[in-house]
Amino acid sequence: MNKFRVLGGALALLLASGQALADGKQLFNQHCSSCHGAEGAGIDGVAPPLRNPTLWQRLGEQAPTYLTGVWAGGLSGSLEVDGQTYRGLVMPPQTQIPAADLEQVAGYLLHDLNGAKQRVERAQIEAARQAPLSHQQLRALRKGV
Repeated sequence: MNKFRVLGGALALLLASGQALADGKQLFNQHCSSCHGAEGAGIDGVAPPLRNPTLWQRLGEQAPTYLTGVWAGGLSGSLEVDGQTYRGLVMPPQTQIPAADLEQVAGYLLHDLNGAKQRVERAQIEAARQAPLSHQQLRALRKGV
């Protein structure tokens, strides 16, 4: 009987994990895709792609800091991504979205769209909101400085 409880618990965790990924995609579509496009492909002249494995690989262990920093403080200015320049870019802070939802979005964005291994925890999002990085600091992270 103990074996069945363990198996049942493991199955429940697997199902919950799959639900979390589905929720991440749904939340991304709800909050992010209108600017960053379906599956994070970007929209020329509007917002850069978030499906950009090269960027997330370069950020490495700093990926959660960059992502939560952009959500906490926004980002403005110009970015060049894959030869496309996004001028006058204004990514507003996403403080209206609950940290629990952003945690799900981060999983979808980092893991599903980009194959990154880093995780973003709700506590990281909340900490970033308490002390947002400057746009200059975010740009330095993005450039790998």
